[in-house]
Amino acid sequence: MGDDLTVEIREAGGADVETATGLFLGYLDFYGVPAARDPQGAREFLARRIGKGESLVLLADVPGAGTVGFAQVYRAFSSLTLGTAWILNDLYVAPSGRRTGAGRALLREVLRRAREEGVAGVQLETAYDNRVAQGLYESEGFVREEFHVYFHDFGRS
Repeated sequence: MGDDLTVEIREAGGADVETATGLFLGYLDFYGVPAARDPQGAREFLARRIGKGESLVLLADVPGAGTVGFAQVYRAFSSLTLGTAWILNDLYVAPSGRRTGAGRALLREVLRRAREEGVAGVQLETAYDNRVAQGLYESEGFVREEFHVYFHDFGRS
């Protein structure tokens, strides 16, 4: 596949808590956090965030593979820009969704929504290819200098 034309992005709702939790646990495992010790805690954390709107949780659906990825954005205040900012520090694509463009589609959708809401910048604290992330960031009209942006280049999602 390679592009994200077949990836559908949607905002997670209450009915998506179990699916999102499964992906979130995979994300924690990916980073070496022993999530298996407290899966209920992870579920409650995501249920609270989704239910109260404390963060934006997006899910990536791929035909034939189901829901394969998620992104979680925290809303924050930037002392640099004296305005609203977003922090994306959870972005994960399950092995079944790799090479589908799901990671790129999630990142693009986060940035698109941030721009629509007039957010000053998005702090990208996520393991995603540095060049791709910066290119998408700039393609949405964000300027790297206007907000302190971290591109953690740990490899491709």
